[in-house]
Amino acid sequence: MPLNIKDLAIKARDFGTGERIPDRYAADHGNLVPELEISGVPEGTVELALVVNDPDAPLPNGFTHWVVYGIDPAAKTIGGQARGTWREGPNGIGQKAYTGPQPPAGHGTHHYYFWLYALDTSVSGEPTREEFLAAYGNNIIEQNRTVGTFSA
Repeated sequence: MPLNIKDLAIKARDFGTGERIPDRYAADHGNLVPELEISGVPEGTVELALVVNDPDAPLPNGFTHWVVYGIDPAAKTIGGQARGTWREGPNGIGQKAYTGPQPPAGHGTHHYYFWLYALDTSVSGEPTREEFLAAYGNNIIEQNRTVGTFSA
């Protein structure tokens, strides 16, 4: 997968990059989906995909919190109260849904990467994070991310 970072941007409305994710978005405190703002979508984008992953989770590939495909390139927001025609893939517990931060007690601060991908093709089916990256890595026109933190 080539390095493709230019104008595509994603930011959370309620926390900045490197800041603590508010409790209401955590699995044990409401599990609300944060509202994410999208801008700078490159020409030629067929669809956007979003993957939220915690690489600090004590698992070989970290823990995937949310996988979303089929996001319209014209979308300005996802999550929160935003509605769209996107579809969700399986998260780390096999559910097609957002699962908020929930690091193990005493495991320190975890980092939650909200990766946005601009793709030159449509994603078929509902692949896991790992399947998506393996199958569509070469179709990424551009990517960017924001990172929030959380600790138990």
